[in-house]
Amino acid sequence: MKKLLLLSLVFFVSISVFSQEDAWVYFKDKPNAQLYYDSPLLMLTQRALDRRTNQNIVLDLKDIPIDPLYISHIKNSNGITVLAKSKWLNSVHVRGTQADINSLALLTFVDRIDFADKTLNQTGKKPIVKKLTKVNKIQKTKVDYAYGTSANQIQMLNGQVLHQQNYTGSGKIIAIMDAGFPGVNSTQPFQRLINNNQILGGYNYVLRDSNFYTGDSHGTSVLSLMGGYKENSLIGTAPDSSYYLFITEDDTSENPIEESLWVEAAEKADSLGVDIINTSLGYFDYDNPAYSHTYSEMDGATAYMSRGAVIAFSRGMIVVAAAGNSNNDGDPNTDSHIAVPADAAGVIAVGAVNSTEMLTSFSSIGPSYDNRIKPDVVAQGQSDYVSDEFGNIVTGNGTSFSSPIMAGMIACLWQAFPSKTNAEIKQLILEVSDRFANPNNLYGYGIPDFSLALSNGLSVDQVSKNDALIYPNPTNDLVSIVLPTNGSKGTFVMYTILGQKVLEKNISGQSVVISLKTLNKGMYLYKLESDIYATTGKIIKN
Repeated sequence: MKKLLLLSLVFFVSISVFSQEDAWVYFKDKPNAQLYYDSPLLMLTQRALDRRTNQNIVLDLKDIPIDPLYISHIKNSNGITVLAKSKWLNSVHVRGTQADINSLALLTFVDRIDFADKTLNQTGKKPIVKKLTKVNKIQKTKVDYAYGTSANQIQMLNGQVLHQQNYTGSGKIIAIMDAGFPGVNSTQPFQRLINNNQILGGYNYVLRDSNFYTGDSHGTSVLSLMGGYKENSLIGTAPDSSYYLFITEDDTSENPIEESLWVEAAEKADSLGVDIINTSLGYFDYDNPAYSHTYSEMDGATAYMSRGAVIAFSRGMIVVAAAGNSNNDGDPNTDSHIAVPADAAGVIAVGAVNSTEMLTSFSSIGPSYDNRIKPDVVAQGQSDYVSDEFGNIVTGNGTSFSSPIMAGMIACLWQAFPSKTNAEIKQLILEVSDRFANPNNLYGYGIPDFSLALSNGLSVDQVSKNDALIYPNPTNDLVSIVLPTNGSKGTFVMYTILGQKVLEKNISGQSVVISLKTLNKGMYLYKLESDIYATTGKIIKN
């Protein structure tokens, strides 16, 4: 009788949980668009606008916030809870009964409703609900204590060459979407980040509060691979980058809301002027099997999160994602393939190799369902040295760890070539990968050589003896100007984007150092004229 009662109780709880459905409600328009076009700082920071300007990206309707009246109407509808919103996709994530959600279609400003359970949608094929195979979505395996250094995970990518030339990610901002960051504000491996104010902020989207130094420690370990600093134990790949820490992953459940929270956080990252997003998260199976993805949805255009990642790339950011750790089951029709958002075009999906550069047994494979090469590249993802939430240096496995190793090195490379677009940086990385000529769906294009990427980039952008040299760019307070060898006098003038002159200096001799301390942060235009030389360009002040 007790067993029967227990089974009945489980059945009742199951029914009651899944009677509440998840869905996305899409709106028809954005009636207040012109207001934001006229005043872009209402929706994006100056740094975000500067990133767009530098890559010739114009504002469009995706940048415009959702009409607040639309959200208010949805919130006031009977039985409906609004859990997340996306201006990029002009939609809100709601929860309620099927009937209550369907009633929202009667609102004149609602374009369509898309249920997470595809069998409830009115159009399209009825998908086959596959048997749930539980997969750890944050792709974390057992962490064992170990001694040693983190040299191999950097040297495999020839990243030490960039560090030796002071390309350590300075001036670049990385946003991390993960499950939590406990210990980051209190343990030694992150002390350097704290002391130098390199943690710019964050948010807990799961609990809707500002405490992001909580949750699962997976994000702590991910951050340590980029920003960690403990001599002779762990040096991150981008120790001088700055970071935003966003909790979008609810470690207690598997639900599509986490995809919506990720998109919301990505939009926030965009507005803050973030350069790179690292997401060591992958979604395929959910607690409600009807919500789970199928391989046919791994096309970069179906899953909500993947669609958001494509838009993130279109805004000028680089999105780096773990390919996944699902290649253990041996079934090519299920989750041996990459998960969202690694399937998205533009996203750099990172697989995992071991210390000898052989693919690990768990690294998820490609191709995407529409037959694109995935993963894009690989890095060390087995026996990586990471920090736990207590500051201990331990080892761990997973594409969760190969992804941030790669993201940090990308920040260093982009620091060296600040005028390049995200697409140009991505292409530069693929071209220096060891399988570029013959990519496959295990290794992608292979292991990138960042030293070669630096050389190749310089060969294109190299300054000749007849050119002026202005560096560093971006800069904090000082800029050095070197005139061509056949020029000895000149004038250096800086303007705001709107054309207002903010600085003018005379140059006597071949080189000079100029202070920019009185200027606000942002992008400026410059004009340099010497006796026989003239050039213009852009300077970013951090």
